[in-house]
Amino acid sequence: MKLTTRVTLRLLLVLVPLLTLWAALFYVAMVDEINDETDDALENYAEWIMRRHLVGEALPSQGDGSNNSYELRSVDAAYVTSHPHLQFRDAEFYIPDKKEYEPARVLTLLFETPDRGWFELQVATPTFERADLQETVLGWIALLMGLLLITGIALTMWVFRRSMTPLYRLLGWLDGYLPGHTTTPVPNDTTIVEFQRLNEATQQMANRAEQLYERQKQFIGNASHELQTPLAVLGNRMEWMLNELQLNEPQMAEVMRLLQTQRHLVRLNRNLLLLTKIDNGQFPESTAVDVVALVKEQREMLDEIYEERGVTCRLILPERFVVQMNESLAVVLVTNLMRNAYLHSADGTVVEVLMEGRQLIVSNDGEQPLDDRRIFERFYQGSKREGSTGLGLALVRAVAEAYGLRVKYAFDEGRHRFSVTWP
Repeated sequence: MKLTTRVTLRLLLVLVPLLTLWAALFYVAMVDEINDETDDALENYAEWIMRRHLVGEALPSQGDGSNNSYELRSVDAAYVTSHPHLQFRDAEFYIPDKKEYEPARVLTLLFETPDRGWFELQVATPTFERADLQETVLGWIALLMGLLLITGIALTMWVFRRSMTPLYRLLGWLDGYLPGHTTTPVPNDTTIVEFQRLNEATQQMANRAEQLYERQKQFIGNASHELQTPLAVLGNRMEWMLNELQLNEPQMAEVMRLLQTQRHLVRLNRNLLLLTKIDNGQFPESTAVDVVALVKEQREMLDEIYEERGVTCRLILPERFVVQMNESLAVVLVTNLMRNAYLHSADGTVVEVLMEGRQLIVSNDGEQPLDDRRIFERFYQGSKREGSTGLGLALVRAVAEAYGLRVKYAFDEGRHRFSVTWP
């Protein structure tokens, strides 16, 4: 979930209950204010009638054109004792002028005259229909809440996106960052202190990563280079032992195993050195390379090497396919793809090399799919085979990344399919 979406949802969770509570309080306050104004008017009207009654003046008639109505009656002492002397209430009251019952606000007042005892005066005035008021208020409040929510959230998202622009720029920079590749410095043109610190920390982290990456490359390159001479000397001495010394069969077998291990170390060292050179960009020169010619050349060599196992190769190629690459890296790419297929094929099976458009596909028989998430990792081997260093497909990926090629693996109809696509 995006940060803006999460912030918006949280704003909704906070604003909707708050606005609902505000609407309820607004309705209660509005009704209370209306009742206060109505009660004041009723008190004034009741006081006027009571004063006229006390001085013996004629009381107004019920049909005097006013919305107010009243009822004056004499009550006994027991009634006075059991009823409040002043009370406001909402009721349905008969309006003589309209000859119907309407919602009204009623004031009930008990008062005493010096000579005639206690009287009860009920004064009523029409008031609002609560249901109509609630419906109207609810409609307008809902409209207001909707407008406030939409406006508030839109403004919040706009402000939030504008404020988060430095973060989005930083994320874009991180998406394109690769250790060992030339990159622009982390953009840090914001005035927000927190983003400035984040950008500075990211730049420091990138600088440390570059330093560690360079040290690692130098170590691998130096170690591989320094190992070449002692490995070559070791191989020569073991070959001298086989040729010059009178060894019995067990001794010769043991020396042969040592020589085989030495040759594996030589290949491993050579591949590590090659990977380091590719990572360091030490193959800048490019030339026109015919991939079809390379495939045919490698087919002849690999057929001879794996002749004893009966592994053959079927080619489905155009006459030519020329690309601009470093010739040595093109050889590495084609050789490792084809050698991997030969090496991991069962005896007597067929390796197929197919060219479809700008895509080179190398396939061989297999029993189950490989882990496509790790197959191009260094030293990963799905099934250990003699003669494999675990770096062949890593070299393929390194060359592909150097030239922007797409390398993919798939398992289809019992065959492993490795493809390289030139853009």
